[in-house]
Order: sequence, then structure tokens, then C-alpha cells
Amino acid sequence: MQVAVTGSHGMIGTALIAQLEARGDVCVRIGRPAVEPQWDRGLDGADAVVHLAGQNIGARRWSEHQRAEIRSSRTQGTQAISSALANMSHAPRVFLSASAIGFYGDRGEELITEQSSPGTGFLAETCRVWEESTSPAAGNGIRTVLLRTGVVQSTSGGALAKQLPIFRFGLGGPLGSGNQYVSWISLADEVGAILHGLDHEEVAGPVNAVAPHPVTSRAYARALGRALRRPAALRVPGLALRIALGREMADELLLGGQRVIPEALLASGYQFVHPDLDACFSSLLDRAH
Repeated sequence: MQVAVTGSHGMIGTALIAQLEARGDVCVRIGRPAVEPQWDRGLDGADAVVHLAGQNIGARRWSEHQRAEIRSSRTQGTQAISSALANMSHAPRVFLSASAIGFYGDRGEELITEQSSPGTGFLAETCRVWEESTSPAAGNGIRTVLLRTGVVQSTSGGALAKQLPIFRFGLGGPLGSGNQYVSWISLADEVGAILHGLDHEEVAGPVNAVAPHPVTSRAYARALGRALRRPAALRVPGLALRIALGREMADELLLGGQRVIPEALLASGYQFVHPDLDACFSSLLDRAH
């Protein structure tokens, strides 16, 4: 299978390319849609397209300019790819486009599936229009998968890599009240979910890329502390996070949460490599050493 991939140099894209090539697929790295000249040439002959490109939502404070950049980096590129696919005479069989569980907004203890309604706030609205940008491809009959990803666990990047030095010094702990849910997924399962979406014809529409057992921020901190054999009881006050990041960013990224389950993945037979957080941390940290 020939697979065209955007965002191929990011944490997820790098791991995905390695797995695709390991199983014998031909990978074509696509430049930034609607930005780099002739970016769409790599779509020719593709059997599948995986669109992962988008600006890091946690890279800097959410100024008005940064919010606009986050949104445009997702919607413009997705719209460009989706429209290009819709107009191809020989379109790929499947288009898998990244999204995020931010789609659901802050939902407390509510158990969320792919059938749950969208939430409110900047991230929820961004995810909604991001997903809507795939409509030209979906409307042209291309099987379209919207991968709503949770907090990806990897020692090579993302939230866990940033937290590890703090927790190794015994200074880690829950964020805010610690009651908000963290819907997480290991990098191995994130890649596995993408491959599953590419390979299984019955998978289409929104797919929650999260492990089956979401945990609270308090439980997450305790699990990481256990894995590192360090205390993890130093709570980070919500006020401190709001001062450091701004209220909107702190509330939506760190102090709010979603209790999401991967109903579509489980129903289609996906077998998780790391369904349990303790085993996930154990595996990741053993390899890191």
C-alpha cells in the first residue's frame, strides 16, 4: 500500500512511518498543504492519506494571534487536502485525518463515546471546524476517519516527556483539584489505531484514540510516581497554572478533562498494546533506561 503522510516528522508521524515501512508499505511524506509549492504531487497514486499536520496547541500562551494560528494550521491544511482528494480521478481508498478529544470540551465525570455531542470552548470549536474541513473528501465517497486523539504517552515527546524530569525529582503531583479526567493513549496504540483505521473498511467517521481506562489527574500522578518510585503528592494549584498560562489555556488544557472511551476501536476489534496505565508507564520507562 502507498501511504501519503503529512506531519511525518512529528512524534506520531515518525513512529507511524517506521511502522508502515516495517510492514512493507511505501510512504510518501507530504509537505505543508497550501503552503509549500506542489505539495499535492505526493497524493498521486496514494492508496491512503494520513493527515497529521497541525501546530502544537501547548507550544505557547494562547494570545489572539496564537489561537488564530492553531485554528488555521488545522482547517486550512485539511481543507486543501480534502478538496484535492475530492477532485482526483483516482482517489485514495481512505483519508485519515487527525482530530482530538478536545472536541468534547470539559465534561466532568460524563462517560463519552464517539456519539457524544461536541462541547464548548476554543478547543471544542477548533476541533469541530477541523473535522468539518474533511467534508469534500467524505462527500465524494472517500472513506474518512476522524481520529480524536487523547494525551499521547511517550518518553520522546508530548506531555509525559515534559513531566518526567519533575516527577523524577519527586516534585510531581496532580493538577488543580486532581479530579479531572485524563484520557490517555500510548504512542504504540496511537500508531496502532491509525493502522487499524487504514486497514479496516468498517472504520469510518469519528474514532476515539484513547485507552479503555481513563484516569483522573490524581490517579495519573500516582501511577507515574509508582513507576518512578518517587512521591507524587505535590499538587499544582489551579491559580498558579492560570497565572502561568492564562485562564483559558490552563482551564481547557490542564484543569478540565474528558472521560472518553474508545467505543469504535473496541467494536471493530482493535487489541490495545497498553490498555492499563501502570503497564504503559512500566513499558515506556523500562525502554527509556
